Amino acid sequence: MTNVVQIIKPEQLANMLKNEENVSVIDVRENDEVSAGKIPSAMHIRLADIPYRYQELDTSKEYVLVCRSGRRSEKATEFLQEKGFNVKNMIGGMLKWRGDVE
Repeated sequence: MTNVVQIIKPEQLANMLKNEENVSVIDVRENDEVSAGKIPSAMHIRLADIPYRYQELDTSKEYVLVCRSGRRSEKATEFLQEKGFNVKNMIGGMLKWRGDVE
């Protein structure tokens, strides 16, 4: 049985970051995609590495996962949700992100 993945809109995430709410962003894109620009403060863990690196994450934190369009981050969100994490998928991905990038 697949759990329903929680979602967040890019504008909602931008507001949370602007208001310094306690949320951590994880960018699951490939290295070359991230080097072209990512959300400031986002942690970079490629989708392929999530199953090996999720232990580095804190189950008490809230995470928002981001990719280019929202499909890969949805897979990562599903995986982390099954591991007991409080995670949301940013729908539309970086294609819809209008906030700052670094």
